[in-house]
Amino acid sequence: MEEHKKRPLQIGITGGIGSGKSVVCKIFSCLQISIYEADSRAKWLTNNNQEIREKVINLLGEKSYNSEGLYDSPYVASLVFKDEILLKKLNAIIHPVVMDDTEKWVLDKSGAIYVIKEAAIMNKAGDGNNLDYVIVVQAPVDLRIKRILYRDNRRKEEIRAIIERQISDEDRNKIADFVINNDETSAIIPQVLKLHQLFLNK
Repeated sequence: MEEHKKRPLQIGITGGIGSGKSVVCKIFSCLQISIYEADSRAKWLTNNNQEIREKVINLLGEKSYNSEGLYDSPYVASLVFKDEILLKKLNAIIHPVVMDDTEKWVLDKSGAIYVIKEAAIMNKAGDGNNLDYVIVVQAPVDLRIKRILYRDNRRKEEIRAIIERQISDEDRNKIADFVINNDETSAIIPQVLKLHQLFLNK
């Protein structure tokens, strides 16, 4: 029980592309809150974890990693996104390793009151994860497209296709315990500070 008491609250942050979840995480980081960036960490593990590498090659072939030994995301995407069964098998290889990595990271932060896990795809708190609460960052689609056009070298049609592949804002909000509006009419820092105080007092 003593070890359990030391565990920090785990807060998930998610949102659609261009919603501004990374900006929200930066504000939390300025408040000295540790952030686990699940998507970038998953990429690192896919490149560096030998167990993942061997299983991915067994599943998808040697071309899954390029001549420099790095995970070939475009090639893998071309195989799995038209084959749901293959995608599930790939996720079954990567996700458990990421979950274990997250757990070790959380244990390492046992002195903290709360920590944050940022990910593009997330379940409701407690649904196959160790999250206590989920924050959804949302913004109107047109504003999200405008931000991505400014930030990335992508065409508007490509951005719309990405948004359409992601879950809808309505479905995303169903998993939310808290919502941060990043629509450029609601000040974002007060929303973060309010949640920060709430989590500190949990």
